[in-house]
Amino acid sequence: MKWLKWIAAILAAAALVLAALWFWLPQDAGLKPRQKMLLQQKPLPEHAVVARLVVRKGAREMDAYDEAGMLLKTYPISLGFNPQGHKQFEGDGKTPEGSYVINDRNPNSGYHKNLGVSYPNAQDKAFAKSQGKSPGGDIKIHGLPNGSGGIGARHLLRDWTNGCIAVTDAEVDELYRHVKYKAQIDILP
Repeated sequence: MKWLKWIAAILAAAALVLAALWFWLPQDAGLKPRQKMLLQQKPLPEHAVVARLVVRKGAREMDAYDEAGMLLKTYPISLGFNPQGHKQFEGDGKTPEGSYVINDRNPNSGYHKNLGVSYPNAQDKAFAKSQGKSPGGDIKIHGLPNGSGGIGARHLLRDWTNGCIAVTDAEVDELYRHVKYKAQIDILP
C-alpha cells in the first residue's frame, strides 16, 4: 500500500514539472520556421478592411485580403482534430471546404472572440440529410478557450478544434476589428 502512495507522489511531481515547463517554454517552442516567421508580422494597418479570407488547410494558413485583392497578412492556424477532407457531419472533427461568408461576430465567445462562418450551406445540408445525419454547424474563426490564453502560439502544435479555425487571442482580436461583415471565406484543401 505504501508503494502506491510513492507512485502517486512521483506521478504528481512529474505532472507538476511538465506543467511548469509548458508555461516557461518560449511561445514558439516546437513551431516550424514558417509559423515563427508569420507570428512576427506587423499588425494590420489601423484602417485596413479585410474583404476576403482564404484558408489553405494543407498549409495551416489563412490569408487576409483587402477589397482590391491585395494580400494584407497571413495567419498560422489550427484546424479540426480530423482535418483531412470536407466536413460532412456533426462531430466528424473536420473543417469545411468551400466558399462561405463571415455571417456572425461574438465578442463573448467561450474561445475569447469569434467570427462565424456560414457553414452549412444548402449543398452541405442536402448531403447530410441524404445520409440521415446532421451537417453540424457553429463553425467559427476563434481564439483560445477562455482561461487558456497563456497557451498562445503553442496551440499550433496540433489540430485541436471540433472543426473551427483557431488563431491566438491577439490574432482573433485583430481579425474581429478588421474583417467586414459578409466577407468571403474560401476554405481550400
